[in-house]
Amino acid sequence: MDPALKTMIANMPEKTGKTLEEWIKLLKAKSFGKHSEAVNFLKKEHGVTHGFANTIVHLSKDQGSSPDDLLTTQYKGKEHLLPIYDQLKVFVTSLGDDVTITPKKTTVSFIRKKQFALVNPATKSRLDLGLKIKGKPTTDRLENSGPFGTMCTHRVRLEKPDDVDTELKDWIKEAYENAG
Repeated sequence: MDPALKTMIANMPEKTGKTLEEWIKLLKAKSFGKHSEAVNFLKKEHGVTHGFANTIVHLSKDQGSSPDDLLTTQYKGKEHLLPIYDQLKVFVTSLGDDVTITPKKTTVSFIRKKQFALVNPATKSRLDLGLKIKGKPTTDRLENSGPFGTMCTHRVRLEKPDDVDTELKDWIKEAYENAG
């Protein structure tokens, strides 16, 4: 399990008033149809911050699947793309101790106060990195969000570890700073 996620789960009782298991039990009793409904419920009815609410809802849906299991499933048959993901993760966690990494069924979210980046092993030969940088013009490399829709403003296609270069890191840093 990702160390940041372990820390978040360990701090959950102090920061939110309940353990992860207690939150999951509460959400299961309510059976929300949409992710956003459950997040809004936790925020409005229980005063949980967005980062904790989002993580609780994701982990409640993925109960029985550890973050490592989710990554293994995402990268099955695409294992050669993991070094790209690993480079992104190392860089993102170097930006600050307020980053939460949340693996989901098909993607991994990088969250500060809000999600600022999303990684998706899109094909057998490519990762898509979604970034949220409002007002940033697109380029040949920094495309419009494409399949990410409104979750991100831009997409960058990554095929090899060398694609995680200074230009990309600058865009990720800008997205991180905007999410604070």
